[in-house]
Amino acid sequence: MSKIKILFFGDIFGKIGRQGIIKILPNLKKKYQPDFIVANVENLAHGRGITKNCLQEMLDAGINFFTSGNHVWDKPDAYDILAQKDAPIIRPANYPEETVGQGEKIVKIGSNSLLMINLMGTVFFTESFSNPFLAMDEILAKYATEKLAGIILDFHAEATSEKVALGYYLDGRISAVIGTHTHVQTADEKILAQGTAYITDLGMSGAKESIIGLAKKEIIDSFIKGTGLAAEIPETGICQINAIYLEIDPKTQKALKIERIFTEVEV
Repeated sequence: MSKIKILFFGDIFGKIGRQGIIKILPNLKKKYQPDFIVANVENLAHGRGITKNCLQEMLDAGINFFTSGNHVWDKPDAYDILAQKDAPIIRPANYPEETVGQGEKIVKIGSNSLLMINLMGTVFFTESFSNPFLAMDEILAKYATEKLAGIILDFHAEATSEKVALGYYLDGRISAVIGTHTHVQTADEKILAQGTAYITDLGMSGAKESIIGLAKKEIIDSFIKGTGLAAEIPETGICQINAIYLEIDPKTQKALKIERIFTEVEV
């Protein structure tokens, strides 16, 4: 295999996001011929958390592996799913050590081994996470003797500065730093000087006519009136699909290409 081809989808948000993925994925697979398909799923089940049924729906659609974030725990199923050592999903590695689940996993792509890692940022979060820079150092030291074709990080963080800083910190040490969490896709995809692919945020796969996936009225009212009412999630309409296409050289672990994907599908 001269290069590993990967599709990576931004946060799949609720039913409309799942249905959008199901409809668009055959076309994207035909166009890019990926070897491996990844998605962030912390908002998979009605905008908060994961369930066994929703995760299986995405596996059946053709997604191979899942990353997550701080909302992954918002449905009870998460604890059972993450407790399974062979489950194709990881949670952020810089949660406390006793937290259920794994923060990194090696996956096989043909004869190649790919290390998938998930981390949380620390800026603007109320939860207590360990330092992601130091956590990455520990993970890379742990796998230093492994023969790896590539290393990909989903950095689930709020602050753009923290994401950019970690990207430069890891340049040349891993294959790709992929930002998630804000649901707003950034137009800064690039390959850094030492060969690491980078984007600050993948965006989301969810309702286009929404406020980061949620119905507009309640969110606007909350800003104007301070009402704080729960917002519904649109289930039909235009679904925006945010992703990247990534190519990695398995001999060097360097990124060969990163292409930003922003497309739409009617649900």
